[in-house]
Amino acid sequence: MPNAISGFSKLSKSEKIEWLLNTYFTDKDKAWTLVKQYWNTDNKLQKLHDEFIENTITNYYLPLGVAPNFSINNRLYTIPMAIEESSVVAAASKAAKFWKDRGGFKAEVISTEKIGQVHFTYNGNFEELNRFFETVKPKLISETQDITKNMQRRGGGILDIQLRNKSNALKNYYQLHATFETLDAMGANFINSCLEQFAKTFKAEAKTALVGDLDIVMCILSNYVPNCLVRAEVSCKVEDLKSKDISNPELFAKKFKQAVNIAEVEPYRAVTHNKGIMNGIDAVILATGNDFRAVEAGVHAYASKDGTYTSLTHCTIDNSIFKFWIEIPLALGTVGGLTSLHPLVKFSLELLENPTAKELMKIVAVAGLAQNFGALKSLTTTGIQEGHMKMHLMNILNQFEATSEEKTKLVEHFKTNTVTHSAVAEAIENIRG
Repeated sequence: MPNAISGFSKLSKSEKIEWLLNTYFTDKDKAWTLVKQYWNTDNKLQKLHDEFIENTITNYYLPLGVAPNFSINNRLYTIPMAIEESSVVAAASKAAKFWKDRGGFKAEVISTEKIGQVHFTYNGNFEELNRFFETVKPKLISETQDITKNMQRRGGGILDIQLRNKSNALKNYYQLHATFETLDAMGANFINSCLEQFAKTFKAEAKTALVGDLDIVMCILSNYVPNCLVRAEVSCKVEDLKSKDISNPELFAKKFKQAVNIAEVEPYRAVTHNKGIMNGIDAVILATGNDFRAVEAGVHAYASKDGTYTSLTHCTIDNSIFKFWIEIPLALGTVGGLTSLHPLVKFSLELLENPTAKELMKIVAVAGLAQNFGALKSLTTTGIQEGHMKMHLMNILNQFEATSEEKTKLVEHFKTNTVTHSAVAEAIENIRG
């Protein structure tokens, strides 16, 4: 068992790596070669990466792919996707092509309100607290002017502050519940700065105005943004669903809707159903330098908003019209953070023609809907494994360190044979004798 280390963060990068190699690796040369292999040869770019987080030793790469032919509100996009999972980009591209010929995707932003809260305790009378809040509320807003002036100039800022009584859930617990418009910024730092100023002013004023102890617990934005919503949908006549792999569109539409209905009522299925949606959403979130953990948390909370975890997508067949849609909360930004620092994020945003935050919300929602359509189309026709395992074949071949010649032979072989790990192992063994 290795000994604890003191002052690790103060070591140089090379000293950190040397300690790791000496402490954890038997083949130090191999480990060192791997660490250095992923460094960027451009020292300026490597320094930029090193300064994104703490204790950096190297870079961790993910593939950046693109899914072309997305028609969104009659405008064509090629969508960047950063992800490691096989078949995701292929499925998105296939869904984009399918719907491009059937009217494309329609998307709209419903609302863009974001939320932050000052959590505090107060052991006095609530009516007295409420009167104090109404008196001090204008000062809470006015004393954030230095923080909000630039945002206000662009049309954003603080929308409202409410006092919320949560003492029935937790003794003496209250909130200042604030709503914000942050325009093209995700706005986390802006919101948190405002909240901390609210708390400072609120606490200072309460000292002379209230009888009882008021204690600020914490100030933090919420990643649950049920009023920062975007909707994306596709629709066409059922008969127009007919394609190369959909010979009976009526049967396909019926089974597809049943699959969505199952995810609406069965949480075990809904989790996997929504995970497929997030394959598309997270990949675009990562490529555009946004916070996929925040988006994941908010989206899954939204899927549970009515008390049971359920599908994020929905489907209807009315008057022979097939409609499939998604409505999700997305708090995104196209300025600030990594969007102005990471070269590939800049590349991805330029690829999307430098969208506003609202435009990016639409693009991301469409990517999630397309991914879900592709997954459900496979599940209700050929089955998920046929396409997925063919895409996964190259990963298996790389695990066996197949040569280029072996890969060519085996890709051809598995065009007509089922791909499984054991089948690939047997085929490689046969080639190698």
